[in-house]
Amino acid sequence: MRRPVSRPQHSPASPSASPHPPLSWERDGHDWPNRQASHFVEAAGLRWHVQEMGRGPVLLLIHGTGSATHSWRDLMPLLARHFTVVAPDLPGHGFTEMPARERLSLDGMAEDLHALLQALGRFPAVVAGHSAGAAVLARMCLDGRIGPRALVGLNGAMLPIGGMAGRLLTPFARLLAASAMVPRLFARFAANDGFVERMIRDTGSTLDPAGIAFYRRLTCHPAHVAAAVRMMANWRLPPLARELPHLRTRLVLVTGGNDKTIAPNDAARVRVLLPDATLVPLPGLGHLAHEERPDEVAALMVQVGREAGVLPALHLVEQEVAVAAE
Repeated sequence: MRRPVSRPQHSPASPSASPHPPLSWERDGHDWPNRQASHFVEAAGLRWHVQEMGRGPVLLLIHGTGSATHSWRDLMPLLARHFTVVAPDLPGHGFTEMPARERLSLDGMAEDLHALLQALGRFPAVVAGHSAGAAVLARMCLDGRIGPRALVGLNGAMLPIGGMAGRLLTPFARLLAASAMVPRLFARFAANDGFVERMIRDTGSTLDPAGIAFYRRLTCHPAHVAAAVRMMANWRLPPLARELPHLRTRLVLVTGGNDKTIAPNDAARVRVLLPDATLVPLPGLGHLAHEERPDEVAALMVQVGREAGVLPALHLVEQEVAVAAE
């Protein structure tokens, strides 16, 4: 049964959490994709924006850094034909409240998402994460906070960035995260013509005007930008990489061949650690492959559900259809 939409706006974030006012659900979310599936939940000391739709085994979707539930706008209704789909905005992203600075870490997000699932009473049978969202889900699986039959990484960012870039990125992100001015400046640049279009193009993906418009709305808001920067500043992937060989959940790694954000060969590096992982290449698609070809990604995830025993096998479905037609 669908939960009712909570109409009140977010309560103000504490001054220590963010110097920037949060997005307004009434103003900024008035035309949010799949708005009828939205509601707000209190968990881990935060007010979360969550979307739920469909029936069947629970499928949890976790977006990546700097994104929000709009990322699933076309994929979610397709998956809802087979699953009960649950998709939250991560802390500080979209319409979920900003947590304390130190909670925007891999461990902090894993803990807080677990608290959210407990508040919702949801126990995912399959989980899927885009980019950094895949790392959060892997952390939750390794810690025993969730026990899905399969984890799908959509251009997952599960390994540390190597070389000089990796050594410089985190200290630089910490420097940016310490400034309240940086999110304001970035949001101001994002309002310029062509800025968001170039940002999307640099991921290797091509989105329709509606998708670009939602990314522009988020990146023009300092609070959302601040959450993304703080998340990057707190991100620590070496411990996860060391523990990945102990992951017992079936792992499916979906990679866009044109991904310019996470190198496609990162999935092969993960497979060295987990030889039983399945690699699924999507030639010609970029980092936002699930937004470019939602029907293709949905079919792939339904197949994963069938192979994991979460959904009926295809031959059983065909038998049911034949019986119904008689």
